[in-house]
Amino acid sequence: MIRFALLFSQSDRMQRNIYLVYILTLLAVSFWGISYVWMKKVFEYYQPVTTMFLRLTLSSVFLYSLLWLMGKREKIDRKDYWAFVWLSFFSPFCYFIGESFGLQLVSPTIAAVIIATIPVFTPFLGYIAFGEKLTKINIVGFFISFTGVMIMVLDFEFRFSASPRGVLLLFFAVISALINILFLKKLAMKYSSATIIKTQNLLGALFFLPLFLILDFQDFKSIRPSADVVWALIKLAVFASTLAFMFYTIAVRNIGVARTSIFANLIPVFTAVFSFMILGEKIDLSKILGIIIVISGLMLTQTARLRNKNQSLSKKPTFKNTCKNRTSD
Repeated sequence: MIRFALLFSQSDRMQRNIYLVYILTLLAVSFWGISYVWMKKVFEYYQPVTTMFLRLTLSSVFLYSLLWLMGKREKIDRKDYWAFVWLSFFSPFCYFIGESFGLQLVSPTIAAVIIATIPVFTPFLGYIAFGEKLTKINIVGFFISFTGVMIMVLDFEFRFSASPRGVLLLFFAVISALINILFLKKLAMKYSSATIIKTQNLLGALFFLPLFLILDFQDFKSIRPSADVVWALIKLAVFASTLAFMFYTIAVRNIGVARTSIFANLIPVFTAVFSFMILGEKIDLSKILGIIIVISGLMLTQTARLRNKNQSLSKKPTFKNTCKNRTSD
């Protein structure tokens, strides 16, 4: 009876932990979803370069301080310096240039939906760079998601209802994120997520520094931002650039990449809701339909990936099956 009670309490504790993981995952995607709204608020006073420089600098200070207090310091090998430089160049530097300047020209919802297509392009990157198998479901999922994006950015006469330049800049951010994966795949095998994130943010801030000094510094000195804008900038740094990544990493570690990435599909939904509530963005039928179609394409590719992973794991010989086969021999 005591043993049963202990097992029950352990099971109950594990269940509560899983619930906590799911809550953290939802918090992460909600932070990323509302970050597009926060950026729009900051853009009322600051240009994208200033916004990204301040966001990454504040995030670096916060994350380095947090890891120092926790006693978690990981040394980077000299031979990996250039890998981190290229990683940070493509993301956050190139990625944020495309995302932030694109966001100036389109609505937060359209921006979030285009950025959300990154997982749809990932299998194609795997095929080109690593020779990974490209399935029919990957191709179908790509065309479904791409159709959803087109519904959102084109009108009934197939003319751009959203800024073509803004859309191109956002797809530049998508391409930058995909190239970033090439370097991330190697470094993630060796370093913790916290080390990678803090290094990326610091180097990203350094990449933005010359542009900030040349283009925006004089305006920055003369601007007196409102308290709402300062608070939005702090939230971008702490919640979107730091805590969201930490929560997402916890989720990946506990429930796996495939299941966690399914939650990430909700980012455009959170963006649409927050943008409607805070900015008063008009959410018409084309945006609702586009979001549903894009998420359908994402879900198709990711659930197929999860199913294939489970099938491959079930085919692996277990100790129990091995013993059974030996006894039958």
